[in-house]
Amino acid sequence: MERFTQNVGENMISYLDQGIGETVVLIHGFCGNNKYWKYIVPHLAKRKRVLTVDLRGHGDSSTPKDSCEITDMANDIAILLEELNIHRATLIGHSLGGYVSLAFAEMFPERLKSFALVHSTAYPDSEEGKHNRDKGIERIQAEGIKPFVNDLIPKLFSDENRETLSNYVDDVKKIGYKTSNYGAIGALKAMKNRPDRNHVLKNVDVPVLIVAGREDKLVPLERAFSVESSLITSAIIEDCGHMSMFEQPEKLVEVLENFLEK
Repeated sequence: MERFTQNVGENMISYLDQGIGETVVLIHGFCGNNKYWKYIVPHLAKRKRVLTVDLRGHGDSSTPKDSCEITDMANDIAILLEELNIHRATLIGHSLGGYVSLAFAEMFPERLKSFALVHSTAYPDSEEGKHNRDKGIERIQAEGIKPFVNDLIPKLFSDENRETLSNYVDDVKKIGYKTSNYGAIGALKAMKNRPDRNHVLKNVDVPVLIVAGREDKLVPLERAFSVESSLITSAIIEDCGHMSMFEQPEKLVEVLENFLEK
């Protein structure tokens, strides 16, 4: 396993490149990085080339000085694939990574073989959600990233898993601390400003997988499964909140492998 960096415009994107075969790009959620996928990659990389990318402002990627939109993050992925001479790929996006995958599907449909939304939604933020984004921005500006992450991460796990998997909760917090203040604030603004992209799912012409956790309080089932289509496969993971890659990694691997092998 080797870490690489790639200049993408004025930014530097950090990523891991593992395995051989058709390319799968794993895109983490908000305040995450490539380590979100550490229990998933060893399985997928047996048959695929797997890129795990740190989004701008997260992990070891650089933080732009200017504000950004979800489309900018999607463009980062497109430029990275172009630099690596990868013409088509499957994108698997968790939460924020799902928003990026949807934007990529809208902007670069010819570059996609398929894509998956894991604990994500095509809907925009509700008014309450936008208000909470603003509160998050204010808190990070006042206190920094660590107190914000300490409050955020436990809410991503189901009530039961928060207790039984407390060591994983602590691991995810440590991952979150790697997010820069400006990176988190930029991502919060981008998520707040993102449009409704249900039309992308309605008009899609490649296979799509939508994965939801039965006990996910951030993206409940009705927001995850917003569109039905013969090209869309839906999967519910039981005993799981917003973090199946930690809460139920074996089940998530099974769902992803079944989708990729089709």
